[in-house]
Amino acid sequence: MGERARHLMPSARRSRVTARRLVRGGLALVTAAMVATTGFGWWTLHGMLSGITVSQALGADAPHSTGTAVNILLIGLDSRKDQNGDDLPQDVLDQLHAGDSTSGGYNTNTLILVHLAEDGSVQAFSIPRDDYVSVKGIVPGYDHIKIKEAYGLTKAHEAQKLVDDGETDQATLEKEGREAGRKATLAVVRALTGVPIDYFAEVNLAGFYDVAASLGGVEVCLNHAVHDDYSGADFPAGRQTLDARQALAFVRQRHGLDNGDLDRTHRQQAFLISVIRQLQDSGSFTDVGKLNSLMDVARKDLVLSSGWDQSLFRRIGELSGEQVHYQTLPVVRYDVIYGQDVNIVDPAAIRALVTTTFGDPSAVPAPVTPADVTVDVVNASGVRGLATETSNTLTHKGYHEGDLTLVEHGGSPVTAVEYGTGGEPAAQAIATTLDIAVPPKPAADLAPGRVRVVLGDGYSLPTDVASLATAPSGGEALGIDVGSSDEPAPDQGLPISGSEIPCVN
Repeated sequence: MGERARHLMPSARRSRVTARRLVRGGLALVTAAMVATTGFGWWTLHGMLSGITVSQALGADAPHSTGTAVNILLIGLDSRKDQNGDDLPQDVLDQLHAGDSTSGGYNTNTLILVHLAEDGSVQAFSIPRDDYVSVKGIVPGYDHIKIKEAYGLTKAHEAQKLVDDGETDQATLEKEGREAGRKATLAVVRALTGVPIDYFAEVNLAGFYDVAASLGGVEVCLNHAVHDDYSGADFPAGRQTLDARQALAFVRQRHGLDNGDLDRTHRQQAFLISVIRQLQDSGSFTDVGKLNSLMDVARKDLVLSSGWDQSLFRRIGELSGEQVHYQTLPVVRYDVIYGQDVNIVDPAAIRALVTTTFGDPSAVPAPVTPADVTVDVVNASGVRGLATETSNTLTHKGYHEGDLTLVEHGGSPVTAVEYGTGGEPAAQAIATTLDIAVPPKPAADLAPGRVRVVLGDGYSLPTDVASLATAPSGGEALGIDVGSSDEPAPDQGLPISGSEIPCVN
């Protein structure tokens, strides 16, 4: 991870087995449901949430949803350290079956974006941790990284900067570093999804184990029997109740899953559904002793953004299972970059999917990133070489070269720009660059993230951009080609809801 700018290496087939992921983001929803179940009068009188760490990373000037719609980002850290940066006790690590305190770093191995709609429904997207995303201007010194790395890389950079300025207090370095990591993670998720984030909750590795232990067992369902020596998972098929140690193995298993990390994402979703159903259906948290135990976990392991209040907790706690729907952000293909397995994603298609699913009029579209767009050029102008010249022009603007086609007879005389799903902003930017006045239009045969320029009879490049066509090319240094691959797209699986305990792989 020492390189300053990442470039796409030759494509390689990615293993179905990917790195570890732990489900920890659900602790915030668990806490919310628990608080709502037990009644707000007791909570208000006794100040149950006092002592929970509050972060200001969102900032007062961050974009927010309008109306009553709310977006919440759940962050699960793969850290084997507590809030002060101290190592977790060895006996805890032994129970976690997760290596020593040097493992994991500060990767955000769980990212779940939850949308509470005005009509009371809930849509949630899991963001695969290995999604390879643009972070230029967000994470110092990097252009593209796995999305899970934004937190740790930024934390390390901020801490080093403070050390260089003379800071020696470890608590200050930990606190300020983590705040910078949170800000970077929020910014990257906003850029990827195109929607604002109103609240967030962060929990570490120990937090998951602690809350699972407090629940006294969680019911899950498996489609097939599994055995994995690495994670300790050894379960039969069907419905079963897992204790805290087994639950961690259930969500950590990385060997033997047909779709690797994507199957494990479904396990995260299923586990969270089961926990919330248990809280709402059993009534077990009217017990003050158990309630205090859970709040001790929250105070030790949970970080909330400022602004969480009784109304938000009540809104979450009153949700029924039928209202909650989970899915996973799409992955175009697997690849290997600088020896690391990554998910190649299409940011334009992701933004279109998220904003359409959320139906949020306040969603702020991210600026068009040329590095995320591949452009095909069809030359129907009758001028030899115009497709190459146009493509070179767009390449030097940062777009990726696609297919170049010459139509000698019977071609369309109309110059046009066409786009695949989610590609309208990019298509409009390209039309402006090429001085094409005809409004871009969608094309069903184009993949998401792909744009087609048709050069009709009489078209010529604007003089102010034509000179770019003969300049040296920036090539792949500008970003990632999300274009086609011989491999089928990874299996995202079907969305799941909280209407019942879902069976997963």
